[in-house]
Amino acid sequence: MNLLHIILKRAGLLGITATIVLGLSACTKNFERYNSDNTGLTDDQLSGDFNNLSYLKSAQRSIYNFSGGGDPNSYQVQQNLNADCFSGYFMSPTVFNGGQNNLNYFMVTGWNGEAFKVGYLNVMAQVAKLRSTGLETNFPAIWAIAQITQVEAMSRVTDIYGPIPYSKAGQSKTDIAYDSQEEIYKRFFLELDSASNNLRSFIASGQKIPVDSTKYDAVYGGNLTQWLHFANSLRLRLAIHILYADAAMAKEQGQKALDPANGGVITTNSDNFQLLTSDAGLTNPLVFISQNWGDIRINAAIQSYMTGYKDPRISRYMNTSTDATVGAVYKGIRIGGVTASNQKSDYQGYSQLSTSTFNINAPVVLMTAAEVYFLRAEAALNGWSNTGGDAKTLYETGITTSMLQWNASSGAYLTDNTSVPAAYTDPKNSANNLPSPSTITIQWNDAASTEEKQERIITQKWIAMFPEGQEAWTEFRRTRYPRLFPVKNNLSGGLINTDIQIRRLPYPQQEYNTNGAQLQNGISLLGGADNGGTRLWWDKKP
Repeated sequence: MNLLHIILKRAGLLGITATIVLGLSACTKNFERYNSDNTGLTDDQLSGDFNNLSYLKSAQRSIYNFSGGGDPNSYQVQQNLNADCFSGYFMSPTVFNGGQNNLNYFMVTGWNGEAFKVGYLNVMAQVAKLRSTGLETNFPAIWAIAQITQVEAMSRVTDIYGPIPYSKAGQSKTDIAYDSQEEIYKRFFLELDSASNNLRSFIASGQKIPVDSTKYDAVYGGNLTQWLHFANSLRLRLAIHILYADAAMAKEQGQKALDPANGGVITTNSDNFQLLTSDAGLTNPLVFISQNWGDIRINAAIQSYMTGYKDPRISRYMNTSTDATVGAVYKGIRIGGVTASNQKSDYQGYSQLSTSTFNINAPVVLMTAAEVYFLRAEAALNGWSNTGGDAKTLYETGITTSMLQWNASSGAYLTDNTSVPAAYTDPKNSANNLPSPSTITIQWNDAASTEEKQERIITQKWIAMFPEGQEAWTEFRRTRYPRLFPVKNNLSGGLINTDIQIRRLPYPQQEYNTNGAQLQNGISLLGGADNGGTRLWWDKKP
């Protein structure tokens, strides 16, 4: 019995799993059916039992797993001790596994399968349950939200591992086939076609969903226009991801996302995609890990950029050190700088360095208007249509929109053409010291090369996306920007290049144990060994 079969059996889905993904993917042969106007609802359909809509809320919260009652054990290995740190946002002061762990590229098998497990058990299985209730036919607008939720969640999973089971998930009890990442992305775009068309049709009909939105929506409270904006913005994000792997498809999908006739993208902070904690008594898992466990602190990279740029958002992002020997300054930890060789006094000192400033009940923000402006700036840089401005204007609007989000005054930030990221000085171990990682300044320069313009866009986009490490790690791998400090101690045994840095997580051991033959096919589709040094399909920039 393989991992997916175990997951689906546990969820009670084996009777309906033949349609888990084909039903969600709006595959070509069913394209008309999934993209038809299904807004006509009968009285019988309106009188259905809506209790199962809680599955949708559960799936939404598992994108960034809240682990039920707020216990963040799952999130910690789903994202925090990998992407959040690989992105240059965070680093742990804790000597996990005797100082040999993912943060110095000694990949811990027990950590590497959580994102895979959560994607299937907590997201795809929940969406499949919804489909089994007839939601697709009876409430196509809510079904559209479920489709968008799945694309958002599973795009993160494939961007962690590469090829994964997607189109055939649930079609058999054994030998569940893997799809190439290219085919998965094509299905994402078809799913977004289906969802967006149903949302536009329902919005145009003037009907209202006769269900309390608190039953099914932890993001936008049932506001379908906001969901449409997010769907288009998500399409744009995914299109930009594949720019170096398939420029033609990237441009086609990006321009579709930006076409005003398709409903628009996120342009204001009121449309930011955020998972709320208030209506369920949950806590923000990142803040919980930081405040209650002391397991995560600010990374040297984000501290270096923000102190060097004199960024007015820094006090909104991080606290100053509480270590009396360091002083009340912003100070992060270099990735890979905490190992078993650190003395206890060093560990305690690192634990008192900068933490994030967020409240324990703060919502989890996974896409912002600022990110979308930077996506549009890069689209304009590549000559795409419908961007709504040139690269300079969109770049500057991205910065000012982020400043508004964090209630910070931009002052002369946009015209600063001299400040660069600061050098890093480790307060406990001078062997970790490094010079400034980049010479890139803030002010836009029309005379700069395309490459310099991209570095400027991505660097400011990275600062604005904090603390969402999964997308930040993806963009670092795709573009090589921002320039991040390399890991201090590389314990990968030569599997991961220190300068290129880690590119993916290895597949879960459970897949080797239970779905081995198909996993080997997946590794063939990956095009390299199953280790952290192999690049994904879209990771093609020279």
